[in-house]
This record gives sequence, C-alpha cells and structure tokens, in this order.
Amino acid sequence: MGSVLKACCTNIDIGIMYGEMLHGCIMKLGWDVDIVVATALLDMYAKKGELNHAVNIFQTVPNCNIVMYNAMISRFIEAEDISKECANGACSLFSEIQRRGLKPSKFTFSSMLKACIAVEDIDYGKQIHAQICKHNLQSDEFIGAALIELYSLMGSTEDGLKCFRSTAKLDIVLWTSMIAGHVQNGQVESAWNLFHELLASGIRPDEFIISNMLSACADLVTARLGEQFHGHLMKSGLGNFRTVQNSQICMYSKCGDIDSAAMTFRETMNPDLVSWSVMINGYAQHGYARDALDLFELMKEHGIAPNHITFTGVLFACSHAGLVEEGLRYFESMKAYGVETNVEHYCCVVDLFGRAGRLAEAEKYIITSGFKDNPVMWRALLSACRVYKDAVTGKRVARKLIELEPQEPSSYVLLYNICADDAVQPLAASVRQLMQQQGVKKEPALSWI
Repeated sequence: MGSVLKACCTNIDIGIMYGEMLHGCIMKLGWDVDIVVATALLDMYAKKGELNHAVNIFQTVPNCNIVMYNAMISRFIEAEDISKECANGACSLFSEIQRRGLKPSKFTFSSMLKACIAVEDIDYGKQIHAQICKHNLQSDEFIGAALIELYSLMGSTEDGLKCFRSTAKLDIVLWTSMIAGHVQNGQVESAWNLFHELLASGIRPDEFIISNMLSACADLVTARLGEQFHGHLMKSGLGNFRTVQNSQICMYSKCGDIDSAAMTFRETMNPDLVSWSVMINGYAQHGYARDALDLFELMKEHGIAPNHITFTGVLFACSHAGLVEEGLRYFESMKAYGVETNVEHYCCVVDLFGRAGRLAEAEKYIITSGFKDNPVMWRALLSACRVYKDAVTGKRVARKLIELEPQEPSSYVLLYNICADDAVQPLAASVRQLMQQQGVKKEPALSWI
C-alpha cells in the first residue's frame, strides 16, 4: 500500500482519484495507523495541496516516529511562499518532537531553519542553531548552507562565516550562499576575497556565483572588473545562462556603459521578464526615456506581461523626460495587467508632477494617494520645491516631513537650502538651531575611492 500510494504521487491529477480509493481500502483493512502507510497518505494529500487532510492523518497515528514528523514538517514549508501560519505549525511540531524525547535528524533541522528564514524569525533560528550544536550536527553541509542564509538575512555575515568554516565538506552550494550573503550585505571586498579563495581551492564557480560577483561589480561600479568577468564567462561557457546575462546587463547599466548593456540584451536568447525589466530600468536611469518606452512596447509585442519592477522603470523614464500625461496613462494601465501599485509607483507619479513644476498637483496627489504618511512621497515633493524655488510649498512640506521623521537630517538640509536660496537667512538659521535642539546631525559624505 505504501508503494502504491507513492505511485499515486507521480501524477497528482490522476493519482489523487486512485489515492482516495486506496485510502478507503486502507481504512477497511485497518492499516491507516501504520507508520509507513500513514506517511505515504500524508505525502499524497499534502502534494495535492490538501494540507488539512494531511494534518488529520498525522493526528490519528499513535506514536509517530521522527520520519513522520519530518514528512509533516516538510509539507508545512514546501510552498514557495511560506505563510506565518505554516511556519508556526512547523514550530509546534518541532516542540512536540522535543517533548516526546525523539531525536531530530539533519532533515528536521534544515527544514526548521528554512521555516525561520522564510518568515524572518531570527530569534527562533538562533534557538534552532543552539539545538544543532547540542546534537553536534553543525558540520553538515545542508545545515551549514541554511545557517549561512539565516545569518546573512540578519546581516551577521561574521556568524555566517563561522558556520561556513565549521562545515566539514565545502561544496559549491555553501560557497554560493557565503558569497551571496556578503554581496547582499554590501561587504563586496569580503565577497571578492572568498571568490579568490574558491578559485584557489580548485572548485569551478557556477553560474550563480558568477551572477553574484557581477552584482558585486555593479554595486562598486567597477566596470573594469566586470569586463574581466565577462571575459571569464566567454572562456568558461557560463555566459549563456539567463541569470548571468541578466546580471551582466545590470552590471553594465550601473557602471554607465549602457551600450554594452544593450549589446548583452540583444545577444540574450529568449529574454525573460527580468531581462526586459533590467534593460528598461537601465535606459530610464541613464535618461534614454524614449528607448525605455520603445523597449516596453516591444516587450508587450513579444507577449511578456510586465510586473511592478517593469512599471517602475517606465514611470521613471516618463518622469525624466517630462512625459506627464503619458506617465499617468501607464500608471492607470497597471490595473489591466493585474499589477498592484505600491509606494514606489506613487512616488514616481509625484516625481512626474514635481519635475514638470506642477507642485500643487503633486501635493494634492500625495494627500489622496493613501500614502500621505509616507515620508518618501513628501521628500520627492520637497526636492522639487527646491528646484522650482517654491519656498511657500517647501516650508509646508518640510514641516510635514519633520513631523513624520523628526530625526531624518535630509529633511532639515533641504528646508535649510530652500530658505537660503530664498534669501531668508533668519529662517535658515532657525532650521540649524532646530536641528541642534532635536539632536539631529548630518552625516558627512564619503567616497569609497
């Protein structure tokens, strides 16, 4: 019965019908409390998406072993977007394992770490790490990769590196997790050191590591290093991977070489949504508004549905080109594609009005947008007030910003500059005095070079 139920899982659409018939037969024979059969039943219903049935089967089996607990935990966390409720269910099962005195396996711990990462429960993740150390499983490569991802999520790359060093077998997955963690936390030089260490170890980098290193080049705006990686890709044959090509487009765009970015995009076979979105955003950020909009129309002709990132680039392009009415039409068209508008899109519309000098419309739009308490919206308008030297609106907007974020220095600086440009020196001096009273300090600018 256990084997036949596993066969039902190979084709869920057809197998679930036979699986339900087998379930009835199992009930009649009294095998529903057998561990092997119950685990197979649980697996079948969970893969169909009927998690409640899986939970009911689990609860009817007396004296569940660790294999069945692992099967139930994995079903809670197997979805791409793990909900808080499913993560809590997995945590409850883990607590039950401990209460019953069962010994968790490597699979148990790696699954629990995955749940903590999904819902960003760092504190519970640390507790799981303590349990891993108690069971002396910290050297396992699967657990090590999950721990590195956990600590990278919380920005503690040092703890992630300790887990990396304590892992017995360093495979390509662990190297990728460690390098990606440093890149995501802005520690690009450390990522470079790890990459050189990887090459020295004799392990061949894969497309995911190369993609992360191209992202590091983009963050540092180091076109020369990016070109070296491009050469490495040509030699290693990794340049045909879509994820690498997308990172390469992004790298050249951020480094200011929009022509090389466009060339990479044209050489990409069957570009996906990410490819189109990165190229559109690249054109928009470099002021090639018409190229960005033309590419967006071409993307639609190819049958690629845009997402929220694509529309951010389109609205940004309209804003830079002063295409207010066209930008508003694109904003309204988002509903037709089922794309939910967020604060970034509304901020682009405010910037659209602000750059065109339509400050009153921008202010009215913020108030009616549903994001009137978001400081990013008001800061975009305040910047426009300084450009157009509208001191009256600028002072009103600045007061609102200071009310929302009393410790944010940029609001005070913008207001000071508006007053100074308007030759209202006493008011400018009072802004500096207010900053001192509030204990707000502007951090000095710095250069990586």
